[in-house]
Amino acid sequence: MKALLATVTLSLLIASATFAGNWPGWRGPTSNGVAQGTGYPVSWDKSKNILWEVDFPGVSGSTPVIWGDDLFLTTTSEGKNQVLCLNKSTGKKKWETEFGTERAGKHKKGSGSSPSPATDDQYVFTYFKSGDLACLNKEGKILWKKNLQKEYGEDTLWWDLGTSPVLTNDLIVIACMQSDNSYLVAFDKATGKEAWKQDRNLDAPEEANQSYSTPVVVNQDGKELIYVLGADHVTAHDARSGKELWRVGGLNPTQHKYFRSISSPVVSDGYLVAPYARGGSVTGIKLGGSGDVTKSHVAWTNEAKGEFSDVPTPAAINGRFYICADKGEVFCFDVKTGKKIWGDRLPRSRYKFSASPILADGHIYVTREDGTTFVLDQGDQFKVVSENPLEGFALATPVFSDGKVYLKMTDKLYCIGKK
Repeated sequence: MKALLATVTLSLLIASATFAGNWPGWRGPTSNGVAQGTGYPVSWDKSKNILWEVDFPGVSGSTPVIWGDDLFLTTTSEGKNQVLCLNKSTGKKKWETEFGTERAGKHKKGSGSSPSPATDDQYVFTYFKSGDLACLNKEGKILWKKNLQKEYGEDTLWWDLGTSPVLTNDLIVIACMQSDNSYLVAFDKATGKEAWKQDRNLDAPEEANQSYSTPVVVNQDGKELIYVLGADHVTAHDARSGKELWRVGGLNPTQHKYFRSISSPVVSDGYLVAPYARGGSVTGIKLGGSGDVTKSHVAWTNEAKGEFSDVPTPAAINGRFYICADKGEVFCFDVKTGKKIWGDRLPRSRYKFSASPILADGHIYVTREDGTTFVLDQGDQFKVVSENPLEGFALATPVFSDGKVYLKMTDKLYCIGKK
């Protein structure tokens, strides 16, 4: 276990050096909700520390991504899927690209552009509810595109597509977990050629088969692994082949028909933390093993009556993980034992939390749907540092880069920094 922890820690340190200032995917540079750097503002409002504000067309719940000076976001406009590139320092639009026909959202929080984009030093990858997946260069030119629903079967989710693409060294990976025909599929970044496709049909009952979660890619012992939560299981896959390496079941012991999953897993300190059961449970799983490791690798399970996170994904650092529940409870737990270190509730509101928490410079940032961001201390007790209101409806997770916070509403984007 010590060797495993050292390897994962080293991979995170390497990632930190590689991605300094960049935000390549919706959970940040190491996919665990942790921002790099220091100097981020902890207080703002409409008249304080707002560096710029821009509107964009359509309604979009996706989280932006950043590489270098470029900020990329997805939305829909006039019935088309749309990708925008902004200068992250000024908010000025550099280009926009449209492709594919919008498929509108069903849920009041849904849209045709809920999946967040992903980026690296060469490409931008975007995925929409319509099934359209595209690779663009940094000038907005489409290098390749395809429609997953036309190639592999129609979307059978009851609600709106939410899973985001994730990147390995060479591949882009999409998870499709639905009522039937569930799978993972990987494509070569440069060409769009299918590298592998792995079925993932796990016999969960009815809606429990459906998942809106996003996989996590981790470099472990020099090997890239993909962890997937959904259909009452966590599965681990070899990133090169898609082959399942191990699985943990039992996340739905009562076989509840409606335990679809939205919150994604988080990996830290040799453990995977899996929120499940509509906020009813959180499970800690030791990484490693082969085959069915439910009995040997489940380290702990915490259960509550919907008090944990259904939508927001936890964040983790330094042996602790943090949950922001949908109704505003914020908890700090020990990763290895599942022991609660502290927890309390933020001020009550009719608005819930859909954005996931971010850990930055010793603070926890959690954004409520009415655009208010609470900043808490990462210490040994529940402590609210500030409450920061802004206008808008917030579903996207805040993005952190070079001392600035980028807060996206469904129709506008704020850049927040110290003045």
